[in-house]
Amino acid sequence: MHFVMSDAKIGSTYGREDDGGAGNVGGFTYDVSLASMHSYLGEVEDTQHRVSFLDGGAILNVPMFYLEGVVLFPEATLPLRVIQPRFKAAVEKALSQVEASHTIGVIRVHRHPDDYRLCFSNVGTTAEIRQCRRLDDGSLNVLTRGQQRFHMRRTWIDVEGAPCAEIQIIQEDLPQRTPRDAFGQLASVSNSCRFSHPLASHTSKYGHEVKDNDSETMSEASFESDLSPTELELHQSVIASTSSHGYDRVNELMNIDSESGMYEHDHQLERSSLVEPAGTSHHSMIGNLTEKASDRVGSTNQSLLVKQAWAPTSKQRASRFYLPDWVFRMYDSYYLAQRAADMWKEIVGSPNMDDLVKTPDLLSFHIASKFPVSESTRQELLEIDGISYRLRREIELLGCFDRVRCKTCQTEIARRSDTLVMSSDGPLGAYVNPHGCVHEVMTLYKANGLALVGHPVAEYSWFPGYTWTITNCAMCESQMGWLFKAIDKRLKPESFWGIRSSQVADDVK
Repeated sequence: MHFVMSDAKIGSTYGREDDGGAGNVGGFTYDVSLASMHSYLGEVEDTQHRVSFLDGGAILNVPMFYLEGVVLFPEATLPLRVIQPRFKAAVEKALSQVEASHTIGVIRVHRHPDDYRLCFSNVGTTAEIRQCRRLDDGSLNVLTRGQQRFHMRRTWIDVEGAPCAEIQIIQEDLPQRTPRDAFGQLASVSNSCRFSHPLASHTSKYGHEVKDNDSETMSEASFESDLSPTELELHQSVIASTSSHGYDRVNELMNIDSESGMYEHDHQLERSSLVEPAGTSHHSMIGNLTEKASDRVGSTNQSLLVKQAWAPTSKQRASRFYLPDWVFRMYDSYYLAQRAADMWKEIVGSPNMDDLVKTPDLLSFHIASKFPVSESTRQELLEIDGISYRLRREIELLGCFDRVRCKTCQTEIARRSDTLVMSSDGPLGAYVNPHGCVHEVMTLYKANGLALVGHPVAEYSWFPGYTWTITNCAMCESQMGWLFKAIDKRLKPESFWGIRSSQVADDVK
């Protein structure tokens, strides 16, 4: 599977719904575990070494792999065919070094769109060498597994020619369930049913006493007056949405069962409540809203709260506070994990993420490593710090991802509904060709606007039982990937497409 285009003449365009290929995947018979075994690498021996996790903030020196078109996440598998002398030296150094033995660093590199110079990402993932085989020609077949994210501090080439770097392990945050972990004392404040506490009666900035319902009106009106038009629209739309479901009382969220740690209520959060208006960053809008609400509570009411002039009873119910409950849920890693897993099951299906809901950090990395989007979008996910922020961005992407387009000419190749899972790793996986080029490939049962180059080849197939043929974009002739066809016609699907994520346009924002 060559990275460069073949010299063969481009044939007719494939990918029509009536082409007799993988347009119908009924009666699926292929064993999806075969692709994840990477059997095309031949026999690889287990290193019998398992790397222990390092503390966040730890600084160490490791040999490096700079890979074009690849984004490695923790827990993801990365196959390597090591041919270049500098990378062979890097593997040998990793296997023999005492500090962080069997560990390499993996960084994504990409071409600048203007002058095609190589650009290096600053955030990467350490990889543990789990299996290795030395071939007669001196090359190495290696299977690695992603471990921990890191920041790259400085780089150099050692005396053996191996690329090396000083890296710092990123301190990952812990999954949070209770909103007070995100908002501190703000989230622990409860308003009584009919404002029978000091906040229900105070003096406004105009010198008038404000009581009962006027207190809530003035508090919220004053808060809303400080918002920008976009923030105000977001705030009011979500208030309306949550009120229509009868759960606009923010402090209901604080009714937590001490045994299970789960919320007592089971309200469904609208998908739109987890994302921001178009044109804003994935968390800047919510940051502005919560910061303004926190500032207002701190400046106007904190002195009264400190005096402890009242204590709510168990019979008192919470009224609407300054922030709706969806804001608190945006920092509940477990709620977000369940939401992301449900959306993944609905949209993609396999592999099932339900078992990972109890570990939101791992689930966020699993979705990011298997999500069939462009490599630049996946690099964005890798660089996001914070479990809740990463999960919210993934939920947003799951909701808006719909089209697969050619990065060069923007031709639409496929839709989300055309996704096909041909590996137990999911709809996107990393594979390496005989020349050492690693490709992250998304699999589709149907594609449009593609042209085949050359003849089918059975040797070194990433999917045992299928031949592969190079395919280019029919419009701009960029290499998009490969068409895989079953050797045995009884094998289902009879054919499918493998599209390189590095050639997919950023069609999601």
